Amino acid sequence: MKIEQIYTGCLAQGAYYIESEGEVAIIDPLREIQPYIDKANAENAKIKYVFETHFHADFVSGHVDLANKTGATIVFGPGAETSYDIHTAVDGETFKIGKITIKVLHTPGHTLESSTFLLSDENGNHHAIFSGDTLFLGDVGRPDLAIKSDLTKEDLAGMLYDSLRNKIMTLADTIIVYPAHGAGSACGKNLSKETVGTIGDQKKTNYALRADMTKAEFVNEVLDGMPPPPQYFAKNALMNKTGYEAFDQVLETGNVALNPDDFEAMANHEEALVLDVRTQSDFIEGHIPNSIFIGLDGQFAPWVGALITDLKQPLILVVPEGRSEEAVTRLSRVGYDNTLGYLKGGMDAWKAAGKDVATLESISAEAFAEKAKSEELNILDVRKDGEYKSTHLEGAQHFSLDLINQNMNQVDSKKTYHIHCAGGYRSVIAASILKARGFNDLVDIAGGYSSIKETDLPKTEFVCPSTF
Repeated sequence: MKIEQIYTGCLAQGAYYIESEGEVAIIDPLREIQPYIDKANAENAKIKYVFETHFHADFVSGHVDLANKTGATIVFGPGAETSYDIHTAVDGETFKIGKITIKVLHTPGHTLESSTFLLSDENGNHHAIFSGDTLFLGDVGRPDLAIKSDLTKEDLAGMLYDSLRNKIMTLADTIIVYPAHGAGSACGKNLSKETVGTIGDQKKTNYALRADMTKAEFVNEVLDGMPPPPQYFAKNALMNKTGYEAFDQVLETGNVALNPDDFEAMANHEEALVLDVRTQSDFIEGHIPNSIFIGLDGQFAPWVGALITDLKQPLILVVPEGRSEEAVTRLSRVGYDNTLGYLKGGMDAWKAAGKDVATLESISAEAFAEKAKSEELNILDVRKDGEYKSTHLEGAQHFSLDLINQNMNQVDSKKTYHIHCAGGYRSVIAASILKARGFNDLVDIAGGYSSIKETDLPKTEFVCPSTF
């Protein structure tokens, strides 16, 4: 028996490759499926099943393509309905992969069809669960993502409570937990950085598995402080339910080199959005006017999903040398399949063709601090709400980057803004969006709040109320 977790940091997502006696099961595969096929071929094995723990909302799964290419059967839990062929399992149904068995445990709550897969080894001993978004390490899945359900999030949270206690917490403490996500995923509130654990450890450390917890307490604690889901979640879930264009075709269409003239024509006449995925320092030094920056080396796909509201938006890319295929692939993981090409030769070719180049002013935290002492500045903090509440500069205006589209009326195009996040990535994204919408007087604070906090500028910090 072989179990391999294939973890993708950008999405904080875990897919799983399971093999026994030449038969393979894949659980929750990513959109690009060739690595799974190559792995099976190297083992002289055949992919027999593709198990989906639920209709994923935070990424587009590769289950449809994988089934089409290998003949594998797609398995969902009870109640799943799709526009393509699947096997809808019943609660307790078992599947053989070589000498091992996978049993379907219907665990609704995160979504109605959510299921946990219990793996038994060659000797029939319970070995591991693949818990999807039902149980994370340190947290549980958010109960507000069911597709077209009449149930409230409180109803689903109650279902999740029952699923955890009746299906998972009754299993042996030694059983390994393989979740679908880790820290950084928006599918929960406080996920652990660890990606493998045990049921016993979770009973001791996961707030949602407290033995004395009532259902009402569980519902309140799970929902407390939960932000709204990113706008692309519902769209990705629908793609996973209804199907999507083959990834090979998406890559063929999107990974096309465009000369500067053709690139400019697409931007001007086909309403393609210019997406610059280089580093923030490269963007600051010179970029195509009205382009949007979201760098590949940050949480790229989730930020694209949060900020570009139309999955069908035509995109043309400015990419680091040799990374165009990676960019198209990572866009497709969250359902952005309408990439039309990338700028061949990058900004060097653009400049050589005599095209206009824009820059973004950026100053150090020390220079910003000196400036703030002598003049009144408009400071825009685009960190998350929790980061801002924990500590921030006195007098700073705030809204989280993921809500910038809803807060454009809070900024004035006639004013100069000094923008910061925690480290410099999100502030440049925010500045690029504002610049594209006519805000020309913007200054990025390099290093973000991590550098600003080392200055002597006055700050407001959260003080935990005394319990005495």
